[in-house]
Amino acid sequence: MSRDRTEAPRREKDDGPRVNGSITAKQIRVVDADGEMRGVMTVREGIALAEESGLDLVEISPNAEPPVCKVLDYGKYKYEMQKKAAEARKKQKVIELKEIKLRPTIDDHDFGIKMKAAKGFLEEGDKVKITLRFRGREMAHQEVAWQVIAKVKAELDAYSKVESEPSFEGRQMIMILAAK
Repeated sequence: MSRDRTEAPRREKDDGPRVNGSITAKQIRVVDADGEMRGVMTVREGIALAEESGLDLVEISPNAEPPVCKVLDYGKYKYEMQKKAAEARKKQKVIELKEIKLRPTIDDHDFGIKMKAAKGFLEEGDKVKITLRFRGREMAHQEVAWQVIAKVKAELDAYSKVESEPSFEGRQMIMILAAK
């Protein structure tokens, strides 16, 4: 089941390098399967060289002058590229926004536990949203809330920087901290 390598393979999506007949340049610089530079030649000569080895001619560097093409097994090349992309995705850290909810009348021990959790989130590289909720007449004593926010800032100063200053949204005060 051999296909004519001069004919461009069907490509539904234009996401990979050009292969064999889909290479559009007039002249190309060819590197053979052993990694040796074969020089500048036409696409037809490059495809003939690839066919001798039973491999494909793949455009590696399309922006070079002339474009660089390599003789290799396209299936294996595609597989290697997918593995590299998966490895890169695995190493990425998605920054999440974690929320810590406090009350203006929070006890010292509860405050310590919340700050320990916030430190953990910041050390992992996540952002932390500090929400101070007010109930009933607590809105009349906003100075207590500002003291709690100042205490949070002081406690987490070594681990974070303030990304969004404290502000009121309805019956709650919100501040966002980002890891240093």
